[in-house]
Amino acid sequence: MNQQQRQDAIIELVRRQGYASIEQLTEHFTVTPQTIRRDLNTLSTEGRIRRVHGGAGLESSTVNTAYSTRKTLNLEAKQRIAVLLARHIPDHSSLFINIGTSNEVIAEALLDHQGLEVITNNLNVAAILQHKDDFNVIIAGGEVRSRDGGIIGEATIDFINQFKVDYGIIGISGIDEDGSLLEFDYQEVRVAQAIIRNSRKIFLATDHSKFQRNPVVRQGNLAQLDALFTDREPPEAILRLLKQHDVTLHIA
Repeated sequence: MNQQQRQDAIIELVRRQGYASIEQLTEHFTVTPQTIRRDLNTLSTEGRIRRVHGGAGLESSTVNTAYSTRKTLNLEAKQRIAVLLARHIPDHSSLFINIGTSNEVIAEALLDHQGLEVITNNLNVAAILQHKDDFNVIIAGGEVRSRDGGIIGEATIDFINQFKVDYGIIGISGIDEDGSLLEFDYQEVRVAQAIIRNSRKIFLATDHSKFQRNPVVRQGNLAQLDALFTDREPPEAILRLLKQHDVTLHIA
């Protein structure tokens, strides 16, 4: 069992039991306590478990990791995903880009494109793209979240509903093994659902850490996607659903 397999197995064990001690994990995987501590620290930093004294418990399903932390988590993986996704966006396309640190990295990867029309409810995305003279960047109205520059609310939904674009680029906080796309903020989910309804193709960008997180609000389902862009092969249950619903998988 390699490190990735062991860490995925740790998460599954913690999810089943709600808590696992370092002693239990050491015996279960036949490795040293130091190895388990490193695994738990890594998984905690990625927001996949909650590190507690003597072991690990479930990550919160109601509170997301701080934006400043999320910006640096798995950054190299997000950059690889962004470059790959950008290759599938033709010049002179129209697209939505919604809230999320992965989407901000994607915006940077799109700067070499020409003639894009981008509608976004993310102030950070707009700031990244604003200097491109041949881009038309449109910012949705609504309430600005101070913690991350996301724009949400009924006015945002009404604005999004005025458009029909070629591509909707969305992020997610968690993907359940039944294919549910999950988020922490109900208002953010309502806007994302409007983006999905008003896009001809939906691209989801997510790094591997999201496959075993369980936020509380249902945004949609894998079946609504045209393509999933990630950095590692998803769990077997997710792979089966992607094949069942004819969703193209791209691994960076």
